[in-house]
Amino acid sequence: MKKIMVVDDSMFMRKVLKDILTAGGYNVSLEAEDGEEAIKKFATTGDNKPDLILLDINMPKKDGIEVLKEILKMHPASKIVMCSMMGHEKIIHTAINIGAQEFITKPFEVENLLETIEKVI
Repeated sequence: MKKIMVVDDSMFMRKVLKDILTAGGYNVSLEAEDGEEAIKKFATTGDNKPDLILLDINMPKKDGIEVLKEILKMHPASKIVMCSMMGHEKIIHTAINIGAQEFITKPFEVENLLETIEKVI
């Protein structure tokens, strides 16, 4: 079973994503509610890295772009899908140029989310 890390400051969104992913056959192995917590939790995974990270852009302490950079610095092979309500072209291009594989704009359709995850994994 593929392991996914969900990083979002909204407890509601983390729950929605976890429910969708679990129903889709994935294991949500890590959750974080802000950028600093995400980096700390990711750093402690050792050889048990998640297969994919769903990462929100707007979060307290460190935003998703900062987290993206730091996680890729720690583990360049990480597969990261950015998830945000902000569908601005500039942010999408920035995230993709840094190393995110995909960008999903909220609100998203369940099928689109699962298809994107399957494509990236």
